[in-house]
Amino acid sequence: MAPQRQAYLYGIGAVLLWSTVATAFKLSLRYLDTLQLLLYSCLSSILVMLGILAVQGKLSAIWPLLKTDYRRWLLLGLLNPFGYYLILFQAYDLLPAQQAQPLNYTWGITLALLSIPLLGQRISRWEIIACLISYLGVVVIATRGDLLALQFDSPLGVALALVSTVIWALYWILNTKNQHDPVVSLLLCFCFSLPFILATTLIFSSVVVSDWRGLAGAFYVGVFEMGFAFVLWLSAMKRATNTAKVSNLIFLSPFLSLYLIATFVGESIHPATYAGLLLILAGVVLQSRLGGAKAG
Repeated sequence: MAPQRQAYLYGIGAVLLWSTVATAFKLSLRYLDTLQLLLYSCLSSILVMLGILAVQGKLSAIWPLLKTDYRRWLLLGLLNPFGYYLILFQAYDLLPAQQAQPLNYTWGITLALLSIPLLGQRISRWEIIACLISYLGVVVIATRGDLLALQFDSPLGVALALVSTVIWALYWILNTKNQHDPVVSLLLCFCFSLPFILATTLIFSSVVVSDWRGLAGAFYVGVFEMGFAFVLWLSAMKRATNTAKVSNLIFLSPFLSLYLIATFVGESIHPATYAGLLLILAGVVLQSRLGGAKAG
């Protein structure tokens, strides 16, 4: 099979998995609190990544990489999964999934904005316009289209969803010079984060889960959202002869996700959600095209 065709198949697999996670978050949070969901999904993801590395014959790469700079893995682990997923799960707990999921897609815009002070990059007038288009989409979704009233279902939930994009963007900025195996790197981040997640859960929640459906949901999130989807996407990028075409597959995910939210979570998708999502994606696409042209 041609490499580009393989890349498409891996990319589609990752997109399909990512499309299910908003639904998985909301369903899991019916039986778990945010800390319990984070703890058990993190544990599941660690086991999956260990299994993947065992199959790839890369377990021996863990210890040498661990010794290189453990402070780096500690910092990255505090950002992701500890900070990012804890705040994101809380946003999903406060907001309808149809609002939280599109808001999370603004991380690409946040990344562009943070690259200005942290990486010394410049931003053009059109890139600023692209950012404003995306954040207009945020306001449309958060207010359900009533822009003049500016009444939010949950101001805290919206704020947390946007803060999660800042943490996720910071995580990727700090990873810009990371040349190590990405699965090993991610595993170390999760392992360093686990003690903090466990301690926080013991203090503010409980490790005891009364309903098996909560554990099943956490297992699904850890295995597929934090584990296999990440590996599939890396495989797609590695095999792609045209990465731009494969990367465009990611824009299918939010629309598939809204369908699953309506079907399984039972939310009636508000027209403003579609309008806001289109604005967000338009801004992201415009910014990425301008950024790519400028980099070229």
